[in-house]
Amino acid sequence: MHIREIEEKDNKVIEQIIKHSLESFHLNIPGTAYFDPQLSSLAQFYKQQSNAKYWVAVNEQGEVVGGVGIAPFGQKTEVCELQKLYIKPEAQGMGLSKQLMGVALDFAREHYIYCYLETSKRLQAANSLYTKLGFRPLERALDGSEHNAMDAWYMKELL
Repeated sequence: MHIREIEEKDNKVIEQIIKHSLESFHLNIPGTAYFDPQLSSLAQFYKQQSNAKYWVAVNEQGEVVGGVGIAPFGQKTEVCELQKLYIKPEAQGMGLSKQLMGVALDFAREHYIYCYLETSKRLQAANSLYTKLGFRPLERALDGSEHNAMDAWYMKELL
């Protein structure tokens, strides 16, 4: 498995991975990443922002099987958001989410003090991983959150 920054040629496949994953948990609803306007052009979206990147995981056959992003959270210069961590079903259970998060959090430490994320309680494996990696649950979303269908929020101090 190889992790690299997203390229424009990856946009369609990562959009499909994200949409299929959300559909499988019945989260293809407004207030989730499913309806993000930038979902079909993630490479361009992350390049336009300062201190933001999106990485994809590529298997031995050269196929994109997952991805994760870091971007600023609203106007808070010290807080970033871990975004759009999704893995194809056939690539799950091999530690890929943890590897992607390692790359993302290493980048985040260079630019931010805190990393925020929002997710759904339905995504039990993801919630478990976030806790294992030192994210602390929050009682509610941070002000400025755009995904109002999410019901689990976390913050990690980047030391």
